[in-house]
Amino acid sequence: MSGSQSVGESATGAPGETAGVETPGQHGLEPGQSDAISGAAAIDGGSSGSVATGVIRRLNRHGFRLIMFADAFWLVAITIGTMVIRFGFEWPTAPVPLYLLSFAVAVTVFMSSLYFGGLYEREPRLGAPPALPRAARQTLAAGGLVALLTLALTGLANELGFETERALPFPIQNLVWLIVLGAVAVAANRRIAHLLRTRREGRPKVIIFGRPSAIEGARDHLDDGESGAEVVAEISDPAGLEGAAVATGATDVLVLSGEWLDDLYPHPVTELEERGLTILVRVTARDTMYGLERVREVGGLPFVLLRTQTMPRSRARFKRALDLLLLALTAPIWLALLALAALYQRLAVGRPVLYRQVRVGAGGRTFQLLKFRTMYPDAEGDGRGARLAERDDPRIVPACRWVRSMRVDELPQLWNVLRGEMSLVGPRPERPELTSRFEREIPGYNRRHEVPPGLTGLAQIHGRYDTDAEYKLGYDLQYLVNWSPVLDLVIIARTIWVVLARRL
Repeated sequence: MSGSQSVGESATGAPGETAGVETPGQHGLEPGQSDAISGAAAIDGGSSGSVATGVIRRLNRHGFRLIMFADAFWLVAITIGTMVIRFGFEWPTAPVPLYLLSFAVAVTVFMSSLYFGGLYEREPRLGAPPALPRAARQTLAAGGLVALLTLALTGLANELGFETERALPFPIQNLVWLIVLGAVAVAANRRIAHLLRTRREGRPKVIIFGRPSAIEGARDHLDDGESGAEVVAEISDPAGLEGAAVATGATDVLVLSGEWLDDLYPHPVTELEERGLTILVRVTARDTMYGLERVREVGGLPFVLLRTQTMPRSRARFKRALDLLLLALTAPIWLALLALAALYQRLAVGRPVLYRQVRVGAGGRTFQLLKFRTMYPDAEGDGRGARLAERDDPRIVPACRWVRSMRVDELPQLWNVLRGEMSLVGPRPERPELTSRFEREIPGYNRRHEVPPGLTGLAQIHGRYDTDAEYKLGYDLQYLVNWSPVLDLVIIARTIWVVLARRL
């Protein structure tokens, strides 16, 4: 096997030296940004020089990608081009400025749909799913949203006395063309970017990891020339995986059996992903019992993508926007509840009404969490230190037991949500003392810190205050992997039921 490191051969090389390939950490970038930068550089042919590269890097830090501009260009071109083809330059029923305004709104909605749908997140080159189905889903959703927005604005305009048949004069037929041709253009942009990047960087460099017998079979599939990958190392010892990745400048790791994951997770999988490597695990007959849906094909073999980061940045930002929208819509309700609860707490426990406590938030950063005080002063002065709440906890003031069972004591954390330290739904924040213990005892516990902690969460509606932390972690990670706006709304609705039922 030409150019690859054989089984049992030691991997050498100084840390950070990856055969001329820069790792994300070398530029202070977040994991996954290296692909966006190199893909962007590939689009402009690599001729822009260091100044342009610096600009691209700054854009990437703020979530912008050059391919966004390519998508926006084609969406605008399709929007205006279909109008010109159908009507020439004499557009019917509305002034040209109003048409241009409606086009701008439509393109903004389409770009937002592509962004929040994950079309600008880092995708591995090896085994990447086809872009057209994903793009079609997002443009179809965007087209439906534009139609609903037009209907709503038209009704509002008529209510205000402005007689109009359509507030946004975007012809339905043109909107259909934008949905169809927009999906094709978005998919074509990604195909072009992929080809240019491959021409610039070469084929993906793959490490095969598994038992020697499994490696031999996988090599036969990958060496047939159709996989588009170059095998640079074959490893059977987990201890040598990270060193081989550094020495060979690998871009991908193919794990040939899920039985190795206990030896790989959380280390060195976390370190490999921080270096920008893609990790895929081969699907076996046994694995299909887990109900796997997103299977990727590499060299004729089925793989699933292994991610230690559970929620892409675009979805996290969408989640934040949803939090602020829900808070704004329900402000009269929760402000009234806060005022009534504060008055009761003042009468029941006296001062201080609020209790501040250091908790661990997103990225492991600490913040001051607010609660209504429900425990006696110096409740942990018995020498036992920080500990989880217990059933019939003696530290709780009797008059406040219903406050805790109804979760009213958590209402002040809406201020933490407004500040961005917390979210409405997510893993509950723990104290640093407990978090450090859990991270030592429970593998992967720190993954729950990838997003801001929540006022409520999946573990809260299924578990209790005294549910074991490892079981809660399973709920938390399930929530992060499967997050959607609908799931948040379902959890909020079920939380209301838990509160009313006083199921602590």
